[in-house]
Amino acid sequence: MECVAWFTHKYIMHGFMWKIHKDHHVRNPNAVFELNDLFFLIFATPGSVFIIYGSQLGFSFPLFWVGLGITIYGAAYFFVHDLFIHQRIKVLRRTKNPYLAGIRRGHKTHHKHLGKEKGECFGMLLVPMKYFRFFK
Repeated sequence: MECVAWFTHKYIMHGFMWKIHKDHHVRNPNAVFELNDLFFLIFATPGSVFIIYGSQLGFSFPLFWVGLGITIYGAAYFFVHDLFIHQRIKVLRRTKNPYLAGIRRGHKTHHKHLGKEKGECFGMLLVPMKYFRFFK
């Protein structure tokens, strides 16, 4: 799912759906919701439909497992991206875990570009090694 999410973020969210994603790159500390939050519905809908339809066809049918993958990644997105990285609820603010600090650092680098061009680090769970500091 990380590869699909990377592709979707780089070529769709920073492409033809930039109007929805744009407000995510502009800091507004008073906003409870962003237009970008609509992507929750965009991705949750096929995940839910695939799980429901796939379970009716039998659990050996791939649709169920694809839907489950989309749903699990969506949950990871909420916990990692919304709660941990963007601190919508203040948790794990001062982590010393090298992996968590690396994904936060990579995402912060992604947000230094306010436009849709010249972006970098489009992944969430897998980011380039240069963002990790294992030794000080």
